[in-house]
Amino acid sequence: MCDRYGASILPDYAAIGQVTKAGRRGVLKATAASVLTFAADFGGAAHAQARGSLKSTHGTGFCNLNLFLTHALQLAKEDGLEIQFVNTPTFAEQVTFLGMGQVDLGLMPYTSFIALFNAGAPVKIIAGGGVEGCSIVARPGLDSAGKLKGKTLGTFQLDTLEVMPYDWLKKHGVSFKDVKVRYMGNTPEAVEAFKAGAIDWICTIEPYATALVNDVPGAVRLSDGRDIYGAGYTDCVLACRASLVKENPAALKAVIKSMMKAQLMAETRQEETLQKLVGTYYKTSMPNAQLAMAKQPAVVDARSQTDFILQRTDSLVEMGYIKNKPGRDAIDWTLLEQVIAENNELYGQLKHKSA
Repeated sequence: MCDRYGASILPDYAAIGQVTKAGRRGVLKATAASVLTFAADFGGAAHAQARGSLKSTHGTGFCNLNLFLTHALQLAKEDGLEIQFVNTPTFAEQVTFLGMGQVDLGLMPYTSFIALFNAGAPVKIIAGGGVEGCSIVARPGLDSAGKLKGKTLGTFQLDTLEVMPYDWLKKHGVSFKDVKVRYMGNTPEAVEAFKAGAIDWICTIEPYATALVNDVPGAVRLSDGRDIYGAGYTDCVLACRASLVKENPAALKAVIKSMMKAQLMAETRQEETLQKLVGTYYKTSMPNAQLAMAKQPAVVDARSQTDFILQRTDSLVEMGYIKNKPGRDAIDWTLLEQVIAENNELYGQLKHKSA
């Protein structure tokens, strides 16, 4: 494992993976105390939910737009489903809650999902979140990889926002061990640390990357990810408890369908969409949100990203996070494909999709 420092608590993925062996009580005992305190309020809640409601965690970027809009407008209600958000104070809880079964589903970085799955947690990727939108932004004058040696990166452990700087530095011949890494608790904290000069460079998501470039004089965008991953690379995925695929497929299909409705609204009624989300779900200005929205489209149909998601496991192995690469069984597009087949008119209107 590369040397690290910071305040973030990495979820105990090995302990979470024992959920099918030791039961949830054993998992709770093995999980970090900070997570246990927060999770206690929700003990057993996900499993006790009626078939007409699901609990979900989420991230903060535009890759979450379809899920945010679905929640804001409750777009799945016409199919008899209510989506309830469980807000977590840090990235660690967001990931841990799904692995422990405290929530039914969540939209998260694919790297975090891979770590959960690799540890044996009963989870599956069932749909996409967003594409592109990850950016490396540095303070004035830090305009090359070589100048970042000894400088402090603000990021999140086991996030795509940690793997991307690793991959970018590697491409430019700089070792990840040559930089300092400070793990942040959440995106607003990381953004404020950059503005205050507490960190020298940051890997973040939209709309926050665009806001930093616009609001911090001299800040430079070193990469938007396309220079190393190509156009259309995925960032986040929609994952769920694996048992739900068989226990309540109708509810999951309602989520996927509602996210497609949200995607269509975002693609065709941008201003109305942002009016619903900016301020409540995105803490940024409307002008920055308008610029950033095009940089990170939310895309439900991520089937074309299957190989990309699985290939990124190479970096996780090199970084010491996992030992075994997950196979194709980590991803199940079955319900997504059923929703597409059952909603051809809706799907046909979407701008961003695999087909």
